[in-house]
Amino acid sequence: MNTLLSHEQLNQQDLALSSQGHSVLRPSLGLIAVGFLIAGMLYATASVSIAQLIFPKQANGSVIELNGKIIGSSLVGQNFVSEQYFHGRPSAVSYNVDGMAGSNLAISNPDLQKQIKERTAQFAQNNQMTEQQVPNEMVTASGSGIDPDISPESALLQVKRVAQQHHLPEQRVRDLVQQQIQPAQFGVYRQARVNVLQLNLALDQLSSTTR
Repeated sequence: MNTLLSHEQLNQQDLALSSQGHSVLRPSLGLIAVGFLIAGMLYATASVSIAQLIFPKQANGSVIELNGKIIGSSLVGQNFVSEQYFHGRPSAVSYNVDGMAGSNLAISNPDLQKQIKERTAQFAQNNQMTEQQVPNEMVTASGSGIDPDISPESALLQVKRVAQQHHLPEQRVRDLVQQQIQPAQFGVYRQARVNVLQLNLALDQLSSTTR
């Protein structure tokens, strides 16, 4: 009899535990559903809507169009190699947005040292200067590998070459660079910079109007 009662008691305990489990499971699933609704749908929808309303250009990738066609983004660097254009920083990922990253090579790595040496010699030759005048940013890749900007100083160092290629007075090209300088934001955030794609587009426009 005692054995029978103990089995019944165990069954009752199992039923009680099962009931408690169901009572805990329902609220948990409810919280998950509510969290998914708020964080996964409402928050994302609100963020996109506000961004489209306040910063529509930035929200859509800061794309740049020419004659109705998208030719790039002011946020992504491009590989300008022609001597007719201003050049941006080197890229360790060939300006591939999907794989953006730095070179991950230590400064003591022989491969990196070789790359820097070759880039320095090339930049100095192209822009008719000594290797000691070549700025570091023009021979080293940025952390993202897609940096669209260079310093005003690096842009000005390329003025002579670009002016010669376009048969333009150096001062006009120098003035163009000055016009394209974006100052430091709020005076402290980020350094003054020049967007290479926008500068080259302005150069094309200047060149076409002076022919």
